[in-house]
Amino acid sequence: MNTDFANDVIEGLSSKKKHLSSKYFYDDIGSRIFQEIMNMPEYYLTDSEFEILSLQAKQIIAAVNFDTPFNIVELGAGDGFKTFKLLEYLVNNEIEFHYVPVDISQGAMDSLTKKLKEKLPNLSIHPRVGDYFEILSKENVQTDIPSLLLFLGGNIGNYPEKEAVNLLQLFNDNMKKGDALLLGVDVKKNPIIVQNAYLDKHGITKRFNLNLLLRINKEFDGDFKVDDFDFYCHYDPISGDVKSYIVSLRNQKVALKKLDVMVDFKYDELIWTELSKKYSLEEIDVLAVQSNFKVVNHFLDCKHYFTDTLLIK
Repeated sequence: MNTDFANDVIEGLSSKKKHLSSKYFYDDIGSRIFQEIMNMPEYYLTDSEFEILSLQAKQIIAAVNFDTPFNIVELGAGDGFKTFKLLEYLVNNEIEFHYVPVDISQGAMDSLTKKLKEKLPNLSIHPRVGDYFEILSKENVQTDIPSLLLFLGGNIGNYPEKEAVNLLQLFNDNMKKGDALLLGVDVKKNPIIVQNAYLDKHGITKRFNLNLLLRINKEFDGDFKVDDFDFYCHYDPISGDVKSYIVSLRNQKVALKKLDVMVDFKYDELIWTELSKKYSLEEIDVLAVQSNFKVVNHFLDCKHYFTDTLLIK
């Protein structure tokens, strides 16, 4: 049994305001559903970041200004769709580097490794499955060559502001002097564009959230009935917060037999599942200062929907 998951489920569902951590979305099924989300036309984040890494790979690597060889360590690699263009540029220009994708999903990592070996047979790839910081502390700080860490996809937005600063500081603490971090950040924009990306008409984001209940059923012998729950999200353009919720559609009790827990839900009661925060460029600059980084450059897509911001220690 995953003890951390069990403890977080018990704590989250017994709280007055129920909540579940979005980090548990990404079992193998959840990871596959998230690939569907990234392929939605409304989900602009994927296309925006793909454009940046496709058209500005040369400028990014020039700004990093590493001697070769160096490492590219991607935290939360997923399917590697966006990163491929950066890797392709480096391989095609015979720049010596090692790609170290890190992910908590073995399935996602196996799929990524197979795909990259087929498309880029000359790529030096060293996949790792597990916790970011365990891997960074064991490997990155002990290497003799510089590393460019990638934390892409707007994942920093999943953390409340104070936690985002703490996370970036942890990255900083596990980087050598001279290392760099390329941070994907979703930029504040027309609220309608953001809302349509997260409350999609296809119902894929709903399935993504409700899969968390199915995962709880599977791992803790629960009896969540997903048809008795719905999904909702809301974007506040002032704070930049997108908040996602699972909604109970009736008064009900849910048993989690392996945890010896019974959870009561009221009609229309909410479970907060995810934060997806959007930042202005000025707010990113402040975030960098608070976590002891220096901003080298904001690499923006043509619509200024998204930035891959290069930070150095």
